[in-house]
Amino acid sequence: MFLRFCRFSFLVTGALLIASTASAGPIAPSGNTTTLLKEALNGSWRSAAHKARDQFRHPVETLEFFGIRPDMTVIELEPGAGWYTEVLAPFLYQHGHLIEASAPVDSTSSFMHRMAEAYDAKLKADPAVYGHIEKVIPFAPPEQVNLGPANSADLVLTFRNAHNWLNHSPETLAGVFKAAYNVLKPGGVFGVVEHRARPFADAVESSRELHRIPEDYMIEAGLKAGFQLAGVSEINANPKDPEDIMVHWLPPDLAGPKNLRAKMLAIGESDRMTLKFVKP
Repeated sequence: MFLRFCRFSFLVTGALLIASTASAGPIAPSGNTTTLLKEALNGSWRSAAHKARDQFRHPVETLEFFGIRPDMTVIELEPGAGWYTEVLAPFLYQHGHLIEASAPVDSTSSFMHRMAEAYDAKLKADPAVYGHIEKVIPFAPPEQVNLGPANSADLVLTFRNAHNWLNHSPETLAGVFKAAYNVLKPGGVFGVVEHRARPFADAVESSRELHRIPEDYMIEAGLKAGFQLAGVSEINANPKDPEDIMVHWLPPDLAGPKNLRAKMLAIGESDRMTLKFVKP
């Protein structure tokens, strides 16, 4: 009887230990925001190529500027290949909620379809890191922009996507801003990082030809949606970028003429605005 009880106790203890380990998440469950973000950045699930871009994207400073906390409900718009998802998912694993608004896998656009399939495969391949993502909702402006119940999110984030929405139409960009406004709680933040065009440039033209938007245009779009501008940061500024170059010619894509590659590498990644909007 004693041996049976010992065996039972051992099994229960082992099961609890396994459960505790499984629920611990990919990074330590305690620590301040800066520490948790840095632990996520140093995660083994991030490739060397992705880590090399930290110097241009300043993820810790950017997310702290937007006021992120580990207990927030966060929505990331159009995560692409999931560069920021690699940071957000482990950071929010223990106490927060991460919702990804991604292109639907059944998208009629071949490019968006491939990107959605690759992103879906990425999440499924590493459940220890991404298994805590609350849900992936279809997001394909202007047809699909609903981000969830009104007043349900603390933080909505977009990184270098806004020019795509403006390329479709100014109304599409406005629709995304309004969708972000609707889903946020009062006091919630819409954090925007976007390739910057020269001041007061024609927004539609620069968006179409250079994939850039003037900062004044973006601020106006936020104000028209009902947001208040809570902060403007130069965290992601690059003074070496003349702002008249197609952003995909710059690193990491280097998709321009080969004879300009050395020049593009010397410039680095694009000059970017970082805007913090708040829902009153």
